[in-house]
Amino acid sequence: MASPLKVCIVGSGNWGSAIARIIGDNARTLQHIATTVKMWVFEENINGRKLSDIINTEHENVKYLPGYKLPENVVAVPKLSDAAMGADLLVFVVPHQFIRKLCDEMVGCVSARARGITLIKGIYEGPEGLRLISDVIREKMEIDVSVLMGANIANEVAAEKFCESTIGDLSKNLSAVLVKRIHDFQSSVSCIESFTSFSKCVFLFCLLVKNIVAVSAGFCDGLQCGDNTKAAVIRLGLMEMITFAQLFSKNGVVSTSTFLESCGVADLIATCYGGRNRRAAEAFVRTGKSIEVLEKEIFNGQKLQGPATSAEVYRILQQKCLVNRFPLFTAVYQICFEKRPVQEMISCLQSHPCDM
Repeated sequence: MASPLKVCIVGSGNWGSAIARIIGDNARTLQHIATTVKMWVFEENINGRKLSDIINTEHENVKYLPGYKLPENVVAVPKLSDAAMGADLLVFVVPHQFIRKLCDEMVGCVSARARGITLIKGIYEGPEGLRLISDVIREKMEIDVSVLMGANIANEVAAEKFCESTIGDLSKNLSAVLVKRIHDFQSSVSCIESFTSFSKCVFLFCLLVKNIVAVSAGFCDGLQCGDNTKAAVIRLGLMEMITFAQLFSKNGVVSTSTFLESCGVADLIATCYGGRNRRAAEAFVRTGKSIEVLEKEIFNGQKLQGPATSAEVYRILQQKCLVNRFPLFTAVYQICFEKRPVQEMISCLQSHPCDM
């Protein structure tokens, strides 16, 4: 009889801790999963105490998910190589900027049968261009990796409210295990068993640019533009997402039906109304504080994906001489990093090239 599969959650922020609640509960009931779930924690001091010690004694991530208890079988481990040692199933939930470094630290630690799933809503930009986080993990660690996306705001997942998700899966058996483990509460999961049929390119660009649109939605809220303007921003943002995918796919052919999955329009809407990037952008307008200051004051130092992604996308658009085709993406970058007046964002909605 095969030994139970050991689980490692790579990340313990807001989203990682929410997922840990679900994984921990499921691990106690599934016979083929080891009961103890290790969760890597970037060590911090909270009022003179180590965060990992607080989690392991009080079973709560008091910094990133306060008010929600973690199962007692979820064990916080401050050293990544220790958390990943012998792991069979890895769940990646960290800011996308750190993924290559973290994978380097785990090479040689995981089991020979290890598989992974990434819940990271970002993308890697390197010398070779844009790459899926799952591709980076697969290349660095030589394991199969699935991808979960959807309208999954962390606090609502922690509160066990109904949500939808989409999984792009490379292994039917792996998918069955991970879907069962990650979404065993009130939820609906659509699983696409082949990345090829799922349109890998669309999946990539959903991951990449929806947070940019969320920032623009937050600017609307900060300016008190109203729901009509915000709806226009979301629609035009979706159009830029589709255009971006079409321009950067290998053959220029993109199935827009993929954008109707939970990983597309549902995730976009949820992020534009309830996500961290929207909240930060609204505060950016109302307070005049920088993104870096707001990350510390509102999100306890957690990094926002929207502003950073807007800079990555802007560099690519500049290289391809395509800035004028993406006025919304461009405006978000310029407002966040070049001190463009936020009021000028509204002008980019008029005579938008997606409507011409």
